[in-house]
Amino acid sequence: MMLNEVNDLPMDKRIASVHCIPITENGSIVMAWDNEEQLLTTIGGRIDAALKREAMEEEGIIIGTERVPFASWYWKSSDTYTIWYLVKVEKFLPHPFDCEKSGYVIFNLETAKQLISKTEPDNDNRIQILNMAYDKVKLLNW
Repeated sequence: MMLNEVNDLPMDKRIASVHCIPITENGSIVMAWDNEEQLLTTIGGRIDAALKREAMEEEGIIIGTERVPFASWYWKSSDTYTIWYLVKVEKFLPHPFDCEKSGYVIFNLETAKQLISKTEPDNDNRIQILNMAYDKVKLLNW
């Protein structure tokens, strides 16, 4: 299996990209609508240091500095990982949404899973990622 639950960053391979699931004050999650792929996606980029910038540029969201890793995906073809973090939303700013993302959706994890199941019935990986995020949010008591 390529998708794994993690508590710490893997050290055996290079991390090629990072994504986050922002959590609001009331425990809802934020996902982005991707115009090109026509689906809901997590917010992310190529390097860890750029995650805060990506959230701001793509969605107009200011995220906190605390990042809790909860999932990794190993890419055999490039021998690298993608890492998913939970982050807290600090603030939403007005945003023009003039890039590849046309907006964000805020909902609880259960609604997110139902919507993704309907729009991407063959993509169990996204549901797994959301389940891992939900388990970690409960564990952290966020």
